Amino acid sequence: MPDFFKHETAIIDDGAKIGDKTRIWHWTHICGGANIGDNCVLGQNVFISGRVTIGNNVKIQNNVSVYDDVTLEDDVFCGPSMVFTNVINPRAHIERKNEYRKTIVKQGASLGANCTIICGNNIGEYALIGAGAVITKDVKPHALMVGVPGAQIGWVSHAGEILGDDLVCPREKRQYNIDSHGQLKEIK
Repeated sequence: MPDFFKHETAIIDDGAKIGDKTRIWHWTHICGGANIGDNCVLGQNVFISGRVTIGNNVKIQNNVSVYDDVTLEDDVFCGPSMVFTNVINPRAHIERKNEYRKTIVKQGASLGANCTIICGNNIGEYALIGAGAVITKDVKPHALMVGVPGAQIGWVSHAGEILGDDLVCPREKRQYNIDSHGQLKEIK
């Protein structure tokens, strides 16, 4: 039986799976069918829909809704009030639940406060989406994305540090290069 913390105001529907050492805070609602890993933190007023998979060590800050068909891999950070969508062309008078588009946020990516991830787009490993950015296409691993629509302005290391021209992480001293496919890769 998993051992997790649930604030007294949080609602966890039957059928939701919650991992060990996960902490669920005030006024959060987790729907049946959701699968949440170990050691996660779900802040105040978070909503997790039933067809959502969340990996281990994921941090979801206040006022975030994670809708059906979104997957957050291990070590993902979702900043306060960031937004996921699930339908490209919503209309209140037309049911489009069969048109949801899958969104995958890969391991270690960080999504800044108030950014928006348009459904059907994938965020690469360790990418950093700046506060307020609107992501309308797939994002490369380690890409630094800002603006509306989101555009890549640089690269970030595994530690989330902006890389200079030398492509060396100022925090961890890891070295990177850009391969023939335009992808940032660590030099081992």
